[in-house]
Amino acid sequence: MQKGLAGIKTIRDFELNDKVLFLRLDLNVPLEDGKITDDTRIQASLPTIQYALEKGAKIVMASHLGRPKAAGDKKYSLEPVAARLTELLQKEVILVEEPDSDGIKMLLTGLKKGYQLILLENVRYIAGETENDEVFAQHLASYSDVYINDAFGASHRAHATIDALPRLMKDRGIGFLIEKEIQMLDRLLVNPQRPYLAVLGGAKVSDKIEVIEKLMDLVDGFVIGGAMAYTFLKAQGIPVGKSLVEVDKLNYAREMFKRMEARNKTLLLPVDHVKALTIKDAKGEVTVDAALEEPYMGVDIGPKTIQLYRTALKEAKTIFWNGPMGVFENPAFSKGTFAVAETLAGLDCLRIVGGGDSAAAAEASGYAAQMSHISTGGGASLEYLQGDRLPGLEVLRARNRG
Repeated sequence: MQKGLAGIKTIRDFELNDKVLFLRLDLNVPLEDGKITDDTRIQASLPTIQYALEKGAKIVMASHLGRPKAAGDKKYSLEPVAARLTELLQKEVILVEEPDSDGIKMLLTGLKKGYQLILLENVRYIAGETENDEVFAQHLASYSDVYINDAFGASHRAHATIDALPRLMKDRGIGFLIEKEIQMLDRLLVNPQRPYLAVLGGAKVSDKIEVIEKLMDLVDGFVIGGAMAYTFLKAQGIPVGKSLVEVDKLNYAREMFKRMEARNKTLLLPVDHVKALTIKDAKGEVTVDAALEEPYMGVDIGPKTIQLYRTALKEAKTIFWNGPMGVFENPAFSKGTFAVAETLAGLDCLRIVGGGDSAAAAEASGYAAQMSHISTGGGASLEYLQGDRLPGLEVLRARNRG
């Protein structure tokens, strides 16, 4: 099986002048009352868009946003995204309300190259997108000369603009964002510098089992926080109060202790916590040790654990972080997560943050700019690290061509 970027062309490999470039981006930004609350994904798309503009392409951009139940659901419109792109690019971004419209060909004929770009409205307004429908893909291919996927965060989905469309295109490849994502993630998989630690947090062990299995033989140790830590503590017979525990994963946790010990690898768990009655409490109390009594639940790692984790991380040469240490969205319970971010920011080693909640936590901590790389992928970055094939990459490999 070919891995990484083997057999995949990049946008640099194509003649773009006067060509219609279909650019699949991930502009799936968080919105609140129609306003963008975080434009990281838009910013991450700019280098590829600007390169295509400089090379004289006529650009048709496409993205999904959320999971609209019905076509035209205004809550999921890319209108605010079009407005933000217009500001950032200082070009006119024309939003086409119907992604399957025949009017796009006419629009392209009169498009002012270098001054105007087309953005299709949310492609998930079309049922054929999530169904990987070839008819929808053929419509898009009918006016496109070159296909470029730069939507890493959507590349684990076999949807029409990710899979069916590039199958119909002779000239197809990736943009700068996907290229960087894969190059950085490969550094976690191929000859990583040691010691190599994976910091895992978030709610559930079950969400992380596959990545744990993949990394178990690669890393020198795991540093575990967040709600998933309570399943591991419970498996050791430590009381965890009302904390979230996946009872059906207790045996897995017990087995993991044995396997890590047999491999002479580290598995760090919290030695104290911040406890509260609910995740919405205005403040919490620090526990004496790893035990939690009813009716409390653990909502963050405690100060002793922060110190323990800091010391371990300072020894590392490669760090992968996926998942917060506590309920960081509540300022009262954000100390543990932000302490990890601060520690990583001050290190001179490879520090990769794996999308989703971890990316949001790194941003909220104020230390995002100091990380080696923050994946825009979330689910896609985890699936890639697990060794899963990403449809959006596999379809572009030379052996899968026409």
